[in-house]
Formats: sequence, structure tokens, C-alpha cells
Amino acid sequence: MVIRAMFTKKNYLRYLSHLDLMRLFQRCFNRSQIPIKYSEGFNPHPKFSIAHPLSLGIESEGEFMEIDLAEEISIEDFIDKMNYSLPKDIQIVKAKYVDGDESVTKLISYAFYEIKLLISKETEIENIENITREWLKNDEILITRYRKKGKNKILVDENIKPLIGNVVVKGFDDHNFLVINALFKVGEKGNLKPMDFIGAMNRDLKLDIDMDLVYIKRLNLFAEENGKLYSPM
Repeated sequence: MVIRAMFTKKNYLRYLSHLDLMRLFQRCFNRSQIPIKYSEGFNPHPKFSIAHPLSLGIESEGEFMEIDLAEEISIEDFIDKMNYSLPKDIQIVKAKYVDGDESVTKLISYAFYEIKLLISKETEIENIENITREWLKNDEILITRYRKKGKNKILVDENIKPLIGNVVVKGFDDHNFLVINALFKVGEKGNLKPMDFIGAMNRDLKLDIDMDLVYIKRLNLFAEENGKLYSPM
């Protein structure tokens, strides 16, 4: 039996690496006496997975993992026991049993972000909205990144336009950061990192974004069916 859980990763713990996050959950399963299944073999390990791990430094309100249990426990007990052992900035917010036929990693196809940018030059919000809207009408938005070719890595130009679901310029916050909501592809059919998008935006729109002061929060992850998005929870 498999539990699918949604959890947060906030504040300073956004700098926790994926490997350390896995270790944190393993210790939490032990402390909380969660009846998790273990793999067979010489070096057994707990059977759980985290879908589409975050890049270091990105916060999240909605990460997903699946845990294979040896015996059933109530969802309420699972959430209460886990949250008692976890730090306050990593907490389980939802959980449910799933049939396990298709993993949440394969289901998810989009990630929804809040991005905050500090722009060096003074620019009216209406102007940013207009130039962003026109820019996104292009058939191609190219970035250059490394791809594997045999045993080597080579630089290739890649069109990220098909990986952009939606972008909304929200306005400036109280600290004069520009706030953008963005929906990007993630998973087997393509993956767009927010910093790659911001780099292309800064290059093409000449906004003078301070690339050292970009704050990214993943708000949720979505699956897609017949052109409509839905939550895996």
C-alpha cells in the first residue's frame, strides 16, 4: 500500500540538498515508527521517492513523495507522527492512499512558481507586462545549455517556448521586487528551470535583473489529462 504525501520546504531549509532531504525523511520514518517497506538484498533501504526534486535554494509549498508501507495506518496518524518529528519548515500538509499503478513522478507534468525579481532600472509595470506579453508570442525563445552526447557534454541551443505554460506579471511588492507567476513544463516531456527562463527574459527584454537576487518558490505541481491540469492529491 502506498501513501502519497504533499509537503513544504521553506525558509533556510530551501538550502537542504536532495540527498540530505532523503536522509531527513529516513530518520523521521524511524523516529515516528512509520511501518515503511524496505528493499531486499544486501543493503536494504526504505521504499519511498520524491517527485522532481527542487534545485538548491528554491522554496516550496507543494512537494510530493510516495511511501510504500508494510501495513496500513490512518492518514491522520501518519501526518501527525511525521510532523511531530519533522522541522517546522518541512511539514506534511496532505496525504492519501493511492493504488500505486502510476507513480506521482510520472503523473506530474507542470510546476507552478512564484518568482520575485529585483530590477535595477526604473520601469513601469505596464511596460513590463506589455513587453513580456509580446516576447512570449515568439515561436522561439532560445537558451544555451549543456546536453550529454555519449560520454561528453556539449553546448546546444534549445527552444524553451514549448516548455512555458503561462506567465503572469503580478506587479511590485512592498520591497520593490517584481512578482511573476509562471507555469513551466516538468518531467519526461520536458523540463524548464526557472533560472533558465529568467536568464532568457533578462537577456531579451533588457530588464537589468539582479541575477543574484532572484527568489523562487514552487507553489504546486500538476498532472495533465485531456489538456486540463489537476492536482495529484
